[in-house]
Amino acid sequence: MPRGGKKGHKGRGKQFSNPEEIDRQMRAQREMEANGGAEKESSSEDSEEESSSDEETKKKSGVEGLIEIENPNRVAQKAKKVTEIDVSAPRELSRREREEIEKQKAKERYMKLHLEGKTEQARADLARLAIIRKQREEAAKKREELRKEKEAEEAKAKR
Repeated sequence: MPRGGKKGHKGRGKQFSNPEEIDRQMRAQREMEANGGAEKESSSEDSEEESSSDEETKKKSGVEGLIEIENPNRVAQKAKKVTEIDVSAPRELSRREREEIEKQKAKERYMKLHLEGKTEQARADLARLAIIRKQREEAAKKREELRKEKEAEEAKAKR
């Protein structure tokens, strides 16, 4: 016994096709070709009227023609004509694009409120700025007093 537990095909009996079966299949194929050719010739005049139905029943390749799929969630892709496309209609934004626009608007709103001094951060900045201004004023007064004292000392020294 070969590895993997699979048996080979050697040693089996050969299967031969029945000649009568082969003849029957060939006759059926010829009839299909003969009938199909006659239908195509007569339907060439009506091809313009049936062009829309041909799109729905176009020939399926591979296994598609053998298996009928009934998936309710499957949406068939329909080809749009150039005349049907509406360029002036508003385009749907993707989730990322929507989020980016919302983010920019929120930032602009925040900056507007910040400049008006209505946000917590703006209040903290203004308080810090007021403290710094007060310190600078006090330092300027001290420097002015020191300068005046120096001038007074120099005036006394010159006398």
